[in-house]
Amino acid sequence: MTSDPFRIPEDADIADAERNLNFHFPPAYVEFLKGGSDVANAYFEPAVIFPGSSYLDIFQIAESAWTHSGVPKDWLPFIEDNGDHFCVSQTGEVSYWSHNGATNERWPNFSAWFQQVCVERN
Repeated sequence: MTSDPFRIPEDADIADAERNLNFHFPPAYVEFLKGGSDVANAYFEPAVIFPGSSYLDIFQIAESAWTHSGVPKDWLPFIEDNGDHFCVSQTGEVSYWSHNGATNERWPNFSAWFQQVCVERN
């Protein structure tokens, strides 16, 4: 196995990340991770579940968001952009968390978020 933090994660890697974060990833987020977390049309970079991924390290992003930004631990920040976060719940709902706090921007599932934010770029 390579130590490249930007490789496509395998099931064991995802299970390790879930255990270390104490957060069960919803199936659509797992699919997103296994698909290379491709948000090429969007304006941001998704977090990476492997240690050593610098500013994209999901463990550092989550700890900072949970500790300093007020993001509840039942939401996993999977994108950090200038103090703002896109977060996913264990049920698969996605929420936007501003550096000013909670917002009303929510998507019922990961697919709806991906379509609007990454494909349509709205």
